Amino acid sequence: MKDRAFIRRTLIELLEADTGEKHSDLDESANLRDGLGLDSVDVVSIVSQIERRFHIRLTHQELEKLVTVADVLDLLQAKLADTSSSSQSAAA
Repeated sequence: MKDRAFIRRTLIELLEADTGEKHSDLDESANLRDGLGLDSVDVVSIVSQIERRFHIRLTHQELEKLVTVADVLDLLQAKLADTSSSSQSAAA
């Protein structure tokens, strides 16, 4: 399973590639739209990259709940834990 620090680093990498801005001091309480200045197109782009990078799918309902950086990290951590336990169950 990917740990939170790895997920955070990956998110920073994707944000920097998408926005062209440095986010090395990314605050987990930062609002995606107000704090980071992301618009809906930016969010969709980041989510699409996240889905490809981590081989997961995020539902529309899950996306609606993403307000802060911490929300994104929490959701990814939970989704990756589910994926990891599903893979382990299938291998058993």
